[in-house]
Formats: sequence, structure tokens, C-alpha cells
Amino acid sequence: MKLLNGSELAEYIKVRQAHQVRALRQARRIYPKLAIIQTNDSPIIEKYVSLKKTYGEDILVEVAQHKIGQEKLFDTIEFLNQDDSVHGIIVQLPLANLVDTDRAVNAVSRDKDVDGLGGESAFEPATPLAINWLLAGYNINLVGKKIAVVGQGRLVGTPLSKAWRASGYDVTVFDEHSSDMHQQLPTFDVIVTATGVPGLIISDDVKTGAVIVDAGTASEGGKIVGDVSGDVRLREDITITPEKGGVGPLTVASLFENVIKAASSKKHAIS
Repeated sequence: MKLLNGSELAEYIKVRQAHQVRALRQARRIYPKLAIIQTNDSPIIEKYVSLKKTYGEDILVEVAQHKIGQEKLFDTIEFLNQDDSVHGIIVQLPLANLVDTDRAVNAVSRDKDVDGLGGESAFEPATPLAINWLLAGYNINLVGKKIAVVGQGRLVGTPLSKAWRASGYDVTVFDEHSSDMHQQLPTFDVIVTATGVPGLIISDDVKTGAVIVDAGTASEGGKIVGDVSGDVRLREDITITPEKGGVGPLTVASLFENVIKAASSKKHAIS
């Protein structure tokens, strides 16, 4: 088995980003700042917000957490849109009430939408960018490959499949309800899964030599798990992301890449 170690790649990226932030702070007096708006108290969300705070501390990017009731969501977005000291804003998903999701992600200013989820965002979505970094870092070329994207979520499946199709790749999209998914998956060279359904992808779904990127997240037994079942990870004839340290660390790195780009686009510091 070959592991796609995102943690290792993220450490190299973090060093570069720390140098970039230091240059912004010292040469231009720009102090990059990310605002996270959170309306949901789930353990997974708390974990992800904590990871972003820690990463920001490591590279000297301020991370401000706005934990609010959802009735204050749009006023908070508008306030942060107008705050010139804030360079990036993310609406941490899922919201407590999902009905506001589309309106909320599109309410963030395009120049501050560092998650890349709004229709007019100036940035690439963070997780698809992370997956592209991961595959490029291990010299996995998608040209001529038969690719399955399992899951049609806003954060991963939908933007990733759209971007890859625009690049001319051969992409087929499934979700956990696709009746013929388990029959078709063994024909694919690359499988990216992001459904949040633990154990959805089993060994019989994976052909010899396949590349598996598990970007699924769910809470099970008090820990965060992916979509791939344990029997897949016993295989020696595939390339796969590890249970921990696959896409996640690079997603955080790609988010801060966008924050740094947003800050760098400022002509001068806020006095």
C-alpha cells in the first residue's frame, strides 16, 4: 500500500506560508486575519475550528471565532464584510439550520470568500484545491484516468467534479444512494469519496492499482472517521489516504493559502 500523506505535504506548505505572512507583516504592515462564523456546536465542527486556530497561530495569521445564534448570521456576515481588518471569512458548515446555507455562503464578499463556496468567489474551494495538491504532490496524473467522485456535497463533490470536468477529465459522479455504485466502482482508476457515510466504500469496490482519496468525515464512537471501510485499508495493491493526515491537513493549508492571497491583494495596511 502506498499512502498519500497530506500531513507531510502540509508541513512544507506551512513553512512557505509562514515566510509569506512574515513578509506581509514586516514589509507592508499587513496582518492577515481570518474570521470564522459558527452557528453549530457539533464535535466535528469544534475540532475543525480548533485546527484552523492552531494553524493560524503557527503562521501568525489571526483567527477570530464568531460563535453566534443563527438569527445573527447575516448581520455578522455584513459586519465582517465591511471590516477592513478582516481578509477572509468562512461560514463554518453545516449551519445549525441548513435552510440558510445557500444565502449565507453567497452573502460573504467575493474578495473575502476564502472557502470558495459562493457563486462569485474570487478563490478556489479549499478542499478541491487540497485534493489537487495531494495528487500533484505524489505525481498522480489524472489525464486518461477513469475517475469516480462519490458524494455531491457543497464542500467537496460538487466543486471538485465541476473543476475536473472543466479540465477535461473523465469524471462520473455518484452519491451514497446511487443504486449501481457498487457495481460500477471496480472499473475506476481513481475514487474520491466525501459522503460522511462511514464504511461506504468496501474492498469489493476497489480494483487493483486504484487510487483512493477519502475526504469523508463523520463522528463515530467519539472519533472522526472517513467513508472507507477497514477492509480497504488492509489492501497492499492500492494507493490511499491514511485514516488521519490525508486531505484534512491540506484543506486547512489551502484555506490559509487563500487568506494570504486575500491579504496580499491589499494595496496597503490599515492604519
